[in-house]
Amino acid sequence: MASSPSPSFLLLSLFTLFSLLFSAYSSEEIENTPLTITLPLTPKFARKPSTDPVVFLQQLASASKSRAHLLKYGKTSPPPLKTPLYPMEYGGHTIPLSLGTPPQKLSYLVDTGSTVVWTPCTTHYQCINCTVSAKDVPFFEPQLSTSLTNLSCKNPICNTVCLRCKANSKNCPQVCTYYLQYGTGAEAGYYLLEDLHFPEKTIRNFIVGCTTIGLRETYIDGMAGFGRSMLSLPVQMRVKKFAYCLNSHYFDNTRNSSRLIFDYRDGDTIGLSYTPFLKNPPDSPDYYYLNVKNLMLGNKILPIPSKYLAPGSNAAGGLIIDSGFSFGYMAGPVYKIVTNELKKQMSKYRRLYASEEEYGLGPCYNFTGRKIEIPDLIYRFAGGTTMVVPGNRYFKFDTEPTGIGCFPVDTDDAKNLEFTPGPSIILGNYMQVNHYIEYDLKNNRFGFRQQNC
Repeated sequence: MASSPSPSFLLLSLFTLFSLLFSAYSSEEIENTPLTITLPLTPKFARKPSTDPVVFLQQLASASKSRAHLLKYGKTSPPPLKTPLYPMEYGGHTIPLSLGTPPQKLSYLVDTGSTVVWTPCTTHYQCINCTVSAKDVPFFEPQLSTSLTNLSCKNPICNTVCLRCKANSKNCPQVCTYYLQYGTGAEAGYYLLEDLHFPEKTIRNFIVGCTTIGLRETYIDGMAGFGRSMLSLPVQMRVKKFAYCLNSHYFDNTRNSSRLIFDYRDGDTIGLSYTPFLKNPPDSPDYYYLNVKNLMLGNKILPIPSKYLAPGSNAAGGLIIDSGFSFGYMAGPVYKIVTNELKKQMSKYRRLYASEEEYGLGPCYNFTGRKIEIPDLIYRFAGGTTMVVPGNRYFKFDTEPTGIGCFPVDTDDAKNLEFTPGPSIILGNYMQVNHYIEYDLKNNRFGFRQQNC
């Protein structure tokens, strides 16, 4: 075995090496070495800057805000994004969204019961058998945007959202198309990749539908799907949760807005009660199912069979929360149980059968000159949390605050006692008014509290 060199020998060798390296430079060369070095400095952009001076300034402002946030917060979650939320006369609530370069701002219905973000699109937009004329519908103009690209049928994303668009199929068109049904209406068009702008943030390559044909629609706005899908607005924004507080029962296009919040932070929100979302049945992957144990009317527990309260593997039964549904819905058997008890507790008021026929809602009562006493409707969730909807907030009044009042819940057929497919109960936006509602996507739970919005 060879012996190791001594430490003194290694030290001497290292000193000799440095001496040789230093002596390679003459004193003259050292004297002629410049004291400063000049390098070219060229402006660089993450993407090609816009030739529009206004858009260019917006790009610089957005980049500066992003840099400032990084320096201030490091890698912590960015602050929440807030956008105005407006009640509309047709029973929905809309937010403004700005798409494209330069941005085109349009209104979009907030719908937690669907998943696609789409807008009326192109100068050729048609609306067939609609209650509004196509010429009155604001639309997105793709030809005006410099940041737009079509989502190709051969893009792997398209294979997940378009059943007929298979990349290797002869039926694959040049663009990724869609056909969507909403109750009695429908939309058809193709997907785009576009920039979605907020004052504090820009989402690149956002997938949005360019709807060219509408069928039997009752509103003029686009749709912002918030459901549980890769195409929904909150999922594409990669937020951990979103929340809103609805402020109007009047359906009057008021400009008195509340706020919708996109939140990138994790954790509890102060003052909220939480209950977990249920696992979705395979046939209904997009809804938000709530883990409801029973319903109460006043202090009376309603004898609703459990099969109506939780979804089965065939997607029959269960309660979903849906911001795009106005009044709410109960399947025939559930509706009958609830309204039978309501009639008992409201027997001191005169029932208005003619109003029920006129409005398509019921039971209806005459409250003129009377003190209004309507029992609370209470949803009791897993974990012991309860959501209380006061009677004067879930009844629909013809003349506020007195006059004719009706129980505002739709049903398919109160005489049909069969167990039908689909959710048995839909908690619509009318009963959500004056509640702070949070969808915690990260922790798969639903949060709420009563408050004036």
